[in-house]
Amino acid sequence: MLLGHGPDGPVRGHRVAITGLGVLACCGIGVEDFWAGLLRPWPGGERRVTGFDPAAIFGPKEVRRVDRFAQLSVAAADMALADAGDVAADPARCGVVFATGIGGLESLEAQLRVYDGKGPRRVSPFLIPMMMPNAGAGTISIRNGWRGPCETIATACAAGTHAVAAAARLVASGRCDVTIGGGAEAAMTGLGIAAFTNMTALSTSGHSRPFDARRDGFAIAEGSGALVLERWDHAVRRGARIYGEVLGAGSTADAHHITAPAPGGGGAAACIELALADAELQPADIGHVNAHGTSTPLNDLSEAQAIAKVFGTPGPPVTSTKGVTGHALGGAGAIEAVAAVLTIDRRLMPPTDGYGEPDPEISIDVVAGQPRPFEPAPVLSNSFGFGGHNGCLVIGPPA
Repeated sequence: MLLGHGPDGPVRGHRVAITGLGVLACCGIGVEDFWAGLLRPWPGGERRVTGFDPAAIFGPKEVRRVDRFAQLSVAAADMALADAGDVAADPARCGVVFATGIGGLESLEAQLRVYDGKGPRRVSPFLIPMMMPNAGAGTISIRNGWRGPCETIATACAAGTHAVAAAARLVASGRCDVTIGGGAEAAMTGLGIAAFTNMTALSTSGHSRPFDARRDGFAIAEGSGALVLERWDHAVRRGARIYGEVLGAGSTADAHHITAPAPGGGGAAACIELALADAELQPADIGHVNAHGTSTPLNDLSEAQAIAKVFGTPGPPVTSTKGVTGHALGGAGAIEAVAAVLTIDRRLMPPTDGYGEPDPEISIDVVAGQPRPFEPAPVLSNSFGFGGHNGCLVIGPPA
Protein backbone atom coordinates (compact mmCIF):
# COMPACT_ATOMS: atom_id res chain seq x y z
CA MET A 1 0.00 0.00 0.00
CA LEU A 2 1.24 3.48 -0.77
CA LEU A 3 1.71 5.73 2.23
CA GLY A 4 2.76 8.88 0.44
CA HIS A 5 4.89 10.20 -2.39
CA GLY A 6 8.52 11.14 -2.11
CA PRO A 7 10.70 12.96 -4.63
CA ASP A 8 11.41 9.71 -6.49
CA GLY A 9 7.86 8.38 -6.58
CA PRO A 10 5.67 6.24 -4.34
CA VAL A 11 6.82 5.31 -0.85
CA ARG A 12 5.79 1.73 -0.16
CA GLY A 13 5.11 0.31 3.26
CA HIS A 14 5.12 -3.20 4.66
CA ARG A 15 3.12 -5.85 2.83
CA VAL A 16 -0.22 -6.55 4.53
CA ALA A 17 -1.22 -10.21 4.82
CA ILE A 18 -4.77 -11.38 5.52
CA THR A 19 -4.53 -14.26 8.00
CA GLY A 20 -7.95 -14.53 9.65
CA LEU A 21 -11.60 -14.14 8.66
CA GLY A 22 -14.78 -13.85 10.73
CA VAL A 23 -18.30 -13.22 9.52
CA LEU A 24 -21.90 -13.30 10.71
CA ALA A 25 -24.56 -12.71 8.08
CA CYS A 26 -28.14 -13.64 7.40
CA CYS A 27 -26.94 -16.35 5.00
CA GLY A 28 -24.59 -17.98 7.48
CA ILE A 29 -22.43 -17.67 10.58
CA GLY A 30 -18.78 -18.46 10.07
CA VAL A 31 -16.81 -18.68 6.86
CA GLU A 32 -18.10 -22.03 5.61
CA ASP A 33 -21.81 -21.37 6.14
CA PHE A 34 -21.48 -17.82 4.85
CA TRP A 35 -19.78 -18.96 1.65
CA ALA A 36 -22.33 -21.72 1.09
CA GLY A 37 -25.09 -19.15 1.58
CA LEU A 38 -23.60 -16.85 -1.06
CA LEU A 39 -23.80 -19.65 -3.62
CA ARG A 40 -27.51 -20.35 -2.99
CA PRO A 41 -30.56 -18.26 -3.85
CA TRP A 42 -31.91 -16.22 -0.95
CA PRO A 43 -34.86 -18.19 0.50
CA GLY A 44 -36.78 -15.07 1.50
CA GLY A 45 -37.70 -13.37 4.76
CA GLU A 46 -35.96 -10.80 6.92
CA ARG A 47 -32.20 -10.66 6.68
CA ARG A 48 -31.31 -11.09 10.35
CA VAL A 49 -28.48 -13.16 11.80
CA THR A 50 -30.20 -16.24 13.24
CA GLY A 51 -28.67 -18.88 15.45
CA PHE A 52 -26.31 -16.43 17.17
CA ASP A 53 -26.13 -16.68 20.98
CA PRO A 54 -24.24 -13.66 22.34
CA ALA A 55 -24.59 -14.96 25.91
CA ALA A 56 -22.13 -17.70 24.98
CA ILE A 57 -19.53 -14.95 24.44
CA PHE A 58 -20.39 -12.46 27.15
CA GLY A 59 -22.23 -14.49 29.78
CA PRO A 60 -25.86 -13.99 30.88
CA LYS A 61 -25.19 -10.85 32.92
CA GLU A 62 -22.73 -8.92 30.77
CA VAL A 63 -24.63 -9.58 27.55
CA ARG A 64 -27.43 -7.29 28.76
CA ARG A 65 -24.96 -4.40 28.84
CA VAL A 66 -23.75 -4.78 25.25
CA ASP A 67 -25.79 -3.62 22.25
CA ARG A 68 -26.36 -6.12 19.47
CA PHE A 69 -24.09 -4.29 17.01
CA ALA A 70 -21.20 -4.60 19.48
CA GLN A 71 -22.09 -8.25 20.15
CA LEU A 72 -21.81 -8.91 16.42
CA SER A 73 -18.55 -6.93 16.27
CA VAL A 74 -16.93 -9.01 19.00
CA ALA A 75 -18.22 -12.29 17.58
CA ALA A 76 -16.72 -11.57 14.13
CA ALA A 77 -13.41 -10.46 15.66
CA ASP A 78 -13.25 -13.57 17.86
CA MET A 79 -13.84 -15.78 14.81
CA ALA A 80 -11.16 -14.00 12.81
CA LEU A 81 -8.62 -14.29 15.61
CA ALA A 82 -9.40 -17.98 16.12
CA ASP A 83 -8.94 -18.49 12.38
CA ALA A 84 -5.60 -16.64 12.42
CA GLY A 85 -4.21 -18.64 15.33
CA ASP A 86 -1.70 -17.29 17.84
CA VAL A 87 -0.58 -13.97 16.39
CA ALA A 88 2.30 -13.84 18.90
CA ALA A 89 2.59 -10.07 18.79
CA ASP A 90 3.31 -7.33 21.32
CA PRO A 91 -0.13 -6.05 22.52
CA ALA A 92 1.16 -2.49 22.21
CA ARG A 93 1.68 -3.14 18.50
CA CYS A 94 -1.78 -4.61 17.89
CA GLY A 95 -4.66 -2.38 16.83
CA VAL A 96 -8.38 -2.39 16.11
CA VAL A 97 -10.29 -0.36 13.53
CA PHE A 98 -13.95 -1.31 13.53
CA ALA A 99 -16.84 0.41 11.83
CA THR A 100 -20.54 0.99 12.19
CA GLY A 101 -22.90 3.28 10.37
CA ILE A 102 -25.41 3.82 13.16
CA GLY A 103 -24.20 2.09 16.33
CA GLY A 104 -26.40 1.12 19.26
CA LEU A 105 -29.80 2.04 17.85
CA GLU A 106 -31.52 -0.93 19.49
CA SER A 107 -30.41 0.18 22.96
CA LEU A 108 -31.29 3.82 22.31
CA GLU A 109 -34.77 2.92 21.07
CA ALA A 110 -35.42 0.64 24.05
CA GLN A 111 -34.31 3.24 26.58
CA LEU A 112 -36.38 5.96 24.94
CA ARG A 113 -39.42 3.80 25.64
CA VAL A 114 -38.30 3.47 29.26
CA TYR A 115 -37.82 7.24 29.49
CA ASP A 116 -41.27 7.96 28.04
CA GLY A 117 -43.05 5.28 30.08
CA LYS A 118 -41.26 5.30 33.43
CA GLY A 119 -39.35 8.57 33.61
CA PRO A 120 -35.70 9.63 33.48
CA ARG A 121 -34.62 7.90 36.71
CA ARG A 122 -35.31 4.49 35.16
CA VAL A 123 -33.05 5.02 32.16
CA SER A 124 -30.18 2.53 32.21
CA PRO A 125 -26.82 3.87 33.41
CA PHE A 126 -25.30 1.67 30.70
CA LEU A 127 -27.11 3.41 27.85
CA ILE A 128 -24.22 5.61 26.73
CA PRO A 129 -21.60 2.81 26.56
CA MET A 130 -24.20 0.62 24.85
CA MET A 131 -25.18 3.11 22.14
CA MET A 132 -21.83 4.77 21.44
CA PRO A 133 -20.49 3.79 18.01
CA ASN A 134 -17.01 3.00 19.36
CA ALA A 135 -18.34 0.30 21.71
CA GLY A 136 -17.57 -2.42 19.18
CA ALA A 137 -13.94 -1.44 18.67
CA GLY A 138 -13.41 -0.70 22.36
CA THR A 139 -14.81 -4.03 23.49
CA ILE A 140 -12.65 -5.95 21.00
CA SER A 141 -9.57 -4.13 22.28
CA ILE A 142 -10.43 -4.69 25.94
CA ARG A 143 -11.18 -8.40 25.51
CA ASN A 144 -7.86 -9.00 23.78
CA GLY A 145 -5.72 -6.61 25.81
CA TRP A 146 -4.54 -4.85 22.65
CA ARG A 147 -3.06 -1.46 23.50
CA GLY A 148 -2.29 -0.11 20.05
CA PRO A 149 -4.63 2.23 18.14
CA CYS A 150 -8.32 1.51 18.71
CA GLU A 151 -10.53 3.51 16.39
CA THR A 152 -14.04 3.63 14.95
CA ILE A 153 -15.10 4.76 11.49
CA ALA A 154 -18.69 5.83 10.85
CA THR A 155 -18.83 6.76 7.17
CA ALA A 156 -22.29 5.24 6.67
CA CYS A 157 -22.32 2.37 4.16
CA ALA A 158 -18.66 2.87 3.24
CA ALA A 159 -17.55 2.44 6.85
CA GLY A 160 -16.63 -1.25 6.78
CA THR A 161 -14.39 -0.79 3.76
CA HIS A 162 -12.79 2.33 5.22
CA ALA A 163 -12.11 0.45 8.47
CA VAL A 164 -10.35 -2.43 6.73
CA ALA A 165 -8.31 0.07 4.73
CA ALA A 166 -7.36 2.04 7.84
CA ALA A 167 -6.40 -1.14 9.70
CA ALA A 168 -4.24 -2.18 6.74
CA ARG A 169 -2.50 1.20 6.72
CA LEU A 170 -1.59 0.81 10.39
CA VAL A 171 0.28 -2.35 9.39
CA ALA A 172 1.73 -0.94 6.19
CA SER A 173 3.07 2.12 8.02
CA GLY A 174 4.90 0.00 10.58
CA ARG A 175 2.83 1.28 13.51
CA CYS A 176 1.28 -2.15 14.12
CA ASP A 177 2.32 -5.73 13.49
CA VAL A 178 -1.28 -7.03 13.67
CA THR A 179 -4.67 -5.35 13.36
CA ILE A 180 -8.31 -6.31 13.16
CA GLY A 181 -10.33 -4.40 10.59
CA GLY A 182 -14.06 -4.80 10.17
CA GLY A 183 -17.54 -3.49 10.73
CA ALA A 184 -20.94 -4.39 12.13
CA GLU A 185 -24.52 -3.15 12.08
CA ALA A 186 -27.74 -4.07 13.88
CA ALA A 187 -30.21 -1.33 13.00
CA MET A 188 -33.22 -3.50 12.14
CA THR A 189 -35.36 -1.88 14.81
CA GLY A 190 -38.84 -0.43 14.40
CA LEU A 191 -37.45 3.08 14.26
CA GLY A 192 -34.63 2.21 11.88
CA ILE A 193 -36.86 0.37 9.44
CA ALA A 194 -39.50 3.12 9.56
CA ALA A 195 -36.89 5.78 8.84
CA PHE A 196 -35.43 3.97 5.84
CA THR A 197 -38.92 3.12 4.60
CA ASN A 198 -40.11 6.71 4.79
CA MET A 199 -37.12 7.96 2.85
CA THR A 200 -38.06 5.39 0.15
CA ALA A 201 -34.68 3.66 0.36
CA LEU A 202 -36.03 0.16 1.05
CA SER A 203 -37.41 -2.23 -1.54
CA THR A 204 -41.20 -2.28 -1.47
CA SER A 205 -41.14 -5.84 -2.83
CA GLY A 206 -38.68 -7.10 -0.21
CA HIS A 207 -36.36 -8.33 -2.98
CA SER A 208 -32.76 -7.28 -3.43
CA ARG A 209 -32.12 -7.12 -7.19
CA PRO A 210 -28.70 -5.48 -7.76
CA PHE A 211 -28.24 -4.00 -11.24
CA ASP A 212 -31.55 -5.50 -12.38
CA ALA A 213 -34.03 -3.35 -14.32
CA ARG A 214 -36.68 -4.15 -11.65
CA ARG A 215 -34.61 -2.99 -8.65
CA ASP A 216 -36.59 -0.77 -6.29
CA GLY A 217 -34.49 -0.32 -3.16
CA PHE A 218 -32.28 -2.21 -0.76
CA ALA A 219 -33.15 -4.98 1.68
CA ILE A 220 -31.94 -3.94 5.13
CA ALA A 221 -29.82 -6.49 6.97
CA GLU A 222 -27.68 -6.93 10.03
CA GLY A 223 -24.29 -8.57 10.24
CA SER A 224 -20.57 -8.19 10.76
CA GLY A 225 -17.26 -9.04 9.17
CA ALA A 226 -13.67 -8.96 10.43
CA LEU A 227 -10.22 -9.54 8.96
CA VAL A 228 -6.95 -10.12 10.80
CA LEU A 229 -4.21 -8.19 9.02
CA GLU A 230 -0.50 -8.71 9.64
CA ARG A 231 2.86 -7.62 8.42
CA TRP A 232 3.69 -10.17 5.76
CA ASP A 233 7.06 -11.07 7.29
CA HIS A 234 5.44 -11.47 10.70
CA ALA A 235 2.82 -13.84 9.31
CA VAL A 236 5.43 -15.88 7.42
CA ARG A 237 7.69 -16.08 10.46
CA ARG A 238 4.96 -17.61 12.62
CA GLY A 239 3.80 -19.99 9.89
CA ALA A 240 0.36 -18.42 9.47
CA ARG A 241 -2.02 -19.35 6.70
CA ILE A 242 -2.18 -16.36 4.36
CA TYR A 243 -5.46 -15.94 2.49
CA GLY A 244 -4.33 -12.96 0.48
CA GLU A 245 -2.95 -9.46 0.64
CA VAL A 246 -4.40 -5.96 0.93
CA LEU A 247 -2.75 -4.34 -2.07
CA GLY A 248 -4.33 -0.90 -1.99
CA ALA A 249 -7.25 1.28 -1.03
CA GLY A 250 -8.90 4.51 -2.08
CA SER A 251 -11.21 7.06 -0.48
CA THR A 252 -13.00 10.03 -2.02
CA ALA A 253 -16.09 12.16 -1.48
CA ASP A 254 -18.76 12.99 -4.05
CA ALA A 255 -19.38 16.43 -2.47
CA HIS A 256 -22.77 16.29 -4.16
CA HIS A 257 -25.71 15.30 -1.92
CA ILE A 258 -26.28 13.86 1.55
CA THR A 259 -27.94 10.69 0.23
CA ALA A 260 -27.79 10.58 -3.59
CA PRO A 261 -24.62 9.57 -5.46
CA ALA A 262 -23.04 11.96 -7.91
CA PRO A 263 -24.54 11.56 -11.40
CA GLY A 264 -22.32 9.60 -13.73
CA GLY A 265 -20.37 7.97 -10.88
CA GLY A 266 -17.50 10.45 -11.03
CA GLY A 267 -16.60 10.23 -7.34
CA ALA A 268 -16.79 6.43 -7.36
CA ALA A 269 -14.63 6.23 -10.49
CA ALA A 270 -12.02 8.49 -8.90
CA CYS A 271 -11.99 6.26 -5.83
CA ILE A 272 -11.47 3.12 -7.93
CA GLU A 273 -8.63 4.81 -9.79
CA LEU A 274 -6.97 5.85 -6.52
CA ALA A 275 -7.21 2.29 -5.18
CA LEU A 276 -5.62 0.92 -8.35
CA ALA A 277 -2.85 3.49 -8.18
CA ASP A 278 -2.28 2.65 -4.52
CA ALA A 279 -1.93 -1.00 -5.48
CA GLU A 280 0.29 -0.10 -8.46
CA LEU A 281 -2.09 -1.95 -10.78
CA GLN A 282 -3.71 -1.24 -14.10
CA PRO A 283 -7.43 -1.76 -14.75
CA ALA A 284 -6.64 -4.88 -16.80
CA ASP A 285 -5.07 -6.47 -13.69
CA ILE A 286 -8.41 -6.68 -11.86
CA GLY A 287 -10.07 -10.06 -12.29
CA HIS A 288 -13.31 -9.44 -10.41
CA VAL A 289 -15.35 -6.66 -8.80
CA ASN A 290 -17.34 -7.17 -5.61
CA ALA A 291 -19.73 -4.29 -6.13
CA HIS A 292 -21.54 -2.14 -3.61
CA GLY A 293 -24.67 -2.94 -5.64
CA THR A 294 -27.38 -2.01 -3.15
CA SER A 295 -30.33 -2.55 -5.53
CA THR A 296 -31.35 1.10 -5.44
CA PRO A 297 -31.97 2.75 -8.83
CA LEU A 298 -29.47 5.60 -8.47
CA ASN A 299 -26.67 3.74 -6.70
CA ASP A 300 -26.51 0.82 -9.11
CA LEU A 301 -26.58 3.04 -12.16
CA SER A 302 -23.86 5.38 -10.90
CA GLU A 303 -21.67 2.47 -9.78
CA ALA A 304 -22.09 0.72 -13.13
CA GLN A 305 -21.13 3.96 -14.87
CA ALA A 306 -18.05 4.27 -12.67
CA ILE A 307 -16.97 0.69 -13.38
CA ALA A 308 -17.47 1.20 -17.11
CA LYS A 309 -15.54 4.48 -17.00
CA VAL A 310 -12.50 2.86 -15.38
CA PHE A 311 -12.55 -0.60 -17.00
CA GLY A 312 -14.46 -0.11 -20.24
CA THR A 313 -17.23 -2.47 -21.28
CA PRO A 314 -17.96 -5.12 -20.38
CA GLY A 315 -14.97 -4.99 -18.02
CA PRO A 316 -14.24 -7.59 -15.32
CA PRO A 317 -17.08 -9.79 -14.03
CA VAL A 318 -19.10 -8.05 -11.30
CA THR A 319 -20.95 -9.56 -8.34
CA SER A 320 -23.14 -7.91 -5.74
CA THR A 321 -23.47 -10.27 -2.80
CA LYS A 322 -26.26 -8.05 -1.45
CA GLY A 323 -28.68 -10.08 -3.54
CA VAL A 324 -28.25 -12.67 -0.78
CA THR A 325 -26.97 -10.76 2.25
CA GLY A 326 -29.05 -7.62 1.86
CA HIS A 327 -27.46 -4.37 2.96
CA ALA A 328 -25.83 -4.35 6.39
CA LEU A 329 -24.99 -0.64 6.17
CA GLY A 330 -21.75 0.03 8.10
CA GLY A 331 -21.02 -3.69 8.25
CA ALA A 332 -21.50 -4.28 4.53
CA GLY A 333 -17.99 -3.37 3.34
CA ALA A 334 -16.35 -5.69 5.86
CA ILE A 335 -18.69 -8.56 5.01
CA GLU A 336 -17.95 -8.02 1.32
CA ALA A 337 -14.21 -7.86 1.98
CA VAL A 338 -14.53 -11.34 3.49
CA ALA A 339 -16.45 -12.43 0.38
CA ALA A 340 -13.71 -10.97 -1.85
CA VAL A 341 -11.03 -12.94 0.01
CA LEU A 342 -13.08 -16.12 -0.28
CA THR A 343 -13.60 -15.53 -4.01
CA ILE A 344 -9.83 -15.77 -4.36
CA ASP A 345 -9.48 -18.64 -1.89
CA ARG A 346 -12.31 -20.76 -3.33
CA ARG A 347 -11.63 -19.86 -6.97
CA LEU A 348 -15.28 -19.00 -7.56
CA MET A 349 -17.18 -15.79 -8.21
CA PRO A 350 -20.54 -15.86 -6.39
CA PRO A 351 -23.62 -15.06 -8.49
CA THR A 352 -25.68 -11.91 -8.04
CA ASP A 353 -28.92 -13.27 -6.65
CA GLY A 354 -32.04 -11.42 -7.82
CA TYR A 355 -30.51 -10.39 -11.13
CA GLY A 356 -32.54 -11.58 -14.10
CA GLU A 357 -33.68 -8.65 -16.23
CA PRO A 358 -30.81 -6.56 -17.61
CA ASP A 359 -31.08 -2.79 -17.35
CA PRO A 360 -30.44 -1.29 -20.82
CA GLU A 361 -28.57 1.61 -19.15
CA ILE A 362 -26.11 -0.75 -17.44
CA SER A 363 -23.37 -2.35 -19.54
CA ILE A 364 -21.25 -4.22 -16.99
CA ASP A 365 -20.77 -8.01 -16.90
CA VAL A 366 -22.95 -9.15 -13.98
CA VAL A 367 -22.27 -12.66 -12.68
CA ALA A 368 -25.72 -14.22 -12.36
CA GLY A 369 -27.43 -17.59 -12.20
CA GLN A 370 -24.45 -19.75 -11.28
CA PRO A 371 -21.02 -19.15 -9.77
CA ARG A 372 -18.23 -18.65 -12.29
CA PRO A 373 -14.81 -20.24 -12.03
CA PHE A 374 -12.16 -17.74 -11.03
CA GLU A 375 -8.45 -17.86 -11.68
CA PRO A 376 -7.09 -15.95 -8.67
CA ALA A 377 -6.30 -12.35 -9.50
CA PRO A 378 -6.70 -9.02 -7.69
CA VAL A 379 -10.29 -8.28 -6.65
CA LEU A 380 -11.78 -4.81 -6.25
CA SER A 381 -14.32 -4.35 -3.45
CA ASN A 382 -16.47 -1.18 -3.59
CA SER A 383 -18.49 0.63 -0.92
CA PHE A 384 -20.36 3.91 -1.21
CA GLY A 385 -22.30 5.63 1.55
CA PHE A 386 -24.71 8.39 2.45
CA GLY A 387 -22.82 11.63 2.81
CA GLY A 388 -21.02 11.00 -0.47
CA HIS A 389 -18.43 8.65 1.04
CA ASN A 390 -16.61 6.34 -1.37
CA GLY A 391 -14.27 3.50 -0.35
CA CYS A 392 -12.48 0.87 -2.43
CA LEU A 393 -10.18 -2.01 -1.52
CA VAL A 394 -7.90 -4.04 -3.76
CA ILE A 395 -7.26 -7.53 -2.42
CA GLY A 396 -4.80 -9.85 -4.12
CA PRO A 397 -3.97 -13.56 -3.98
CA PRO A 398 -1.14 -14.75 -1.72
CA ALA A 399 2.12 -14.66 -3.61
